[in-house]
Amino acid sequence: MTPSDSFVPMLFGHDINVYSVARAFHEAYGVRSHVFCKASGGPCRDSRIIAGLTADPAMDTPEVLGRHVLAFSAEQNGRTVFLLGCGDNYVRLISQYKASYPANIAAPYVDVELLDRLIYKEHFYRLCEERGLGYPKTLVLRAGERTGVETAAFDGPYILKPSDSVSYWEHPFPNQHKAFKLETWDGVRRTADAVFGAGYTGSLIVQEFVPGDDSHMRVMTGYSDRRGKVRMMALGHVLLEEHTPHGVGNHAVILNDREPELAQSLKQLLEDLGIVGFFNFDIKYDARDGQYKLFEINLRQGRSNYYVTAGGGNVARWLVGDYLTNDLPPGLTEITERRLWRVVPNSVLFRYIHPKFHAEMRALIRSQQSVNPLFYPPDLPPARRARQLVGLARQKRNFKQYGTPIGE
Repeated sequence: MTPSDSFVPMLFGHDINVYSVARAFHEAYGVRSHVFCKASGGPCRDSRIIAGLTADPAMDTPEVLGRHVLAFSAEQNGRTVFLLGCGDNYVRLISQYKASYPANIAAPYVDVELLDRLIYKEHFYRLCEERGLGYPKTLVLRAGERTGVETAAFDGPYILKPSDSVSYWEHPFPNQHKAFKLETWDGVRRTADAVFGAGYTGSLIVQEFVPGDDSHMRVMTGYSDRRGKVRMMALGHVLLEEHTPHGVGNHAVILNDREPELAQSLKQLLEDLGIVGFFNFDIKYDARDGQYKLFEINLRQGRSNYYVTAGGGNVARWLVGDYLTNDLPPGLTEITERRLWRVVPNSVLFRYIHPKFHAEMRALIRSQQSVNPLFYPPDLPPARRARQLVGLARQKRNFKQYGTPIGE
């Protein structure tokens, strides 16, 4: 029996994260994934590499998710089911109930107590403080408390964002953004009042804005095996992010890179905590002190995870090698092949990214070392290709509306 006969991916979500993981499984093993989500649109629609797409508006509730997991696993005749959440809401549910899943379920997540300690940002920053890891100057605001709201110990601009992103999106309000950049403290107070007034009861994080454009951002993605040993790390140098209200901070262009000292410090943290499965850090380089400042950790692969696969570290192979074939490379593998990952057209690349990166971007495009994860040659029937081209046009319009061209 070949590895591809012995497992099936069960992916929760429907965005580019899900499709990128499904593409990795298909590239490595020819296996088609099964997708479970709240709505049937998005990149997984009409895909030839998706064996089935099941949509239910209540998919991210314990009862519905659990019912699908049990029913699907029972149909597999003992095959291993790789159960992967591609959003924080799904990851938390899988972590919370993984001890009750059947034996053929492989759910590569830590227990929910440790998960909560890390994904809630105020807890994560406390850990950074204890470990001497860099992070932006931070203030925590809590619903119903005015202490500390009248002023901050640092100057603006300020970044305001929820500590609990899952709960935050469950309480919509006008002009709701993923994160807010606010010039004045009065703006912070008014925005915090709007967030809490919508019913959000978690904490809000107020941070000093670390200066620098999108190209100061980094993303570190990796995999820790079942024993809590970090086996793969891949640093991405973010060249451009999205700037729409709901997409602000989402990666749009990444160049594979390497920072050994940063990798080693994060590896030590992860192994001390006993992290298993995929992890993903958002980081920004602070030119004022030459330090990397940690913004958050996700205990899952990020939406831009295909930059890892494109760089030679196919994300599916780490799971299969760990849980089924026991053939992971020894020690730590750093993914360093230079690739250009992007979800925007060339016109956006060269208008919104600093010219110092243009020559290498052109060289990677010419040598076919540039990849958009949604344009997978075996999965581009005419109707699907047309939709992806429409998506590129939408990105161009979004940057025209919300972005700032270089030099302006």
